[in-house]
Amino acid sequence: MTDAVTRSDKTPRSPIARYLPILAIATGAGLGWWLFRDYLSFSALAENREALLAFRDANYIGTVLAFVAVYALIVAFSLPGATIATLTGGFLFATFPGALFNIAAATVGATAIFLAAKTSFGARLGARLEGSEGTVKKIKEGIDDNQWSMLFLIRLVPVVPFFVANLVPAFLEVPLRRFVISTFFGIMPGAVVYTSVGAGLGEVFARGETPNLGIIFEPHILLPILGLAALALLPVLIKAVHGKRGL
Repeated sequence: MTDAVTRSDKTPRSPIARYLPILAIATGAGLGWWLFRDYLSFSALAENREALLAFRDANYIGTVLAFVAVYALIVAFSLPGATIATLTGGFLFATFPGALFNIAAATVGATAIFLAAKTSFGARLGARLEGSEGTVKKIKEGIDDNQWSMLFLIRLVPVVPFFVANLVPAFLEVPLRRFVISTFFGIMPGAVVYTSVGAGLGEVFARGETPNLGIIFEPHILLPILGLAALALLPVLIKAVHGKRGL
């Protein structure tokens, strides 16, 4: 009876069912770029700022829910508006609770694309990497042994594109719980920085300027984030040192 249940649980799904989630993400991304690319921009935010503020003042809870939903969709479909959405969160809701709304929405969207990629490709690619030999297998084993550190590292280092950090863990069969926790806490530093920039957009709009989106690379911002990245990498270095001593 147990063997029969096990066999039925492992029955392979059809190719259509397997790839449907990632196909839905890809289709939504294409349509989103085509239909909404002009609306996911700083100029669009500047032009509609008064209407957004009026809507927020009239219906705060509804604005929060709509904002989180739209932001999550932007991330899930990898649309070119995540930074603008983060700024909007700060503009509408201040640094706090705006940062919390931004982090929650980004985590939900990232989890959606992670699950779609993992369902479609993760298991098969992970099995191929596991069955490989030589350098590829060693890299896979190294990542598996240090998943928490690597997950936090790719979130903290500003040069890693957000959509890449969503897809790579899916291909390496990272557990959902680890992905969600590392995403939520790993994006906090950058999210707080950009949310605070958004919170000051009122003055930027008044001067007719654009915000400094390169602020995260300024030394007083970048160095603490790199410090956190080094802290995340510390367990990997400790394991490497102990491994060499064991040899």
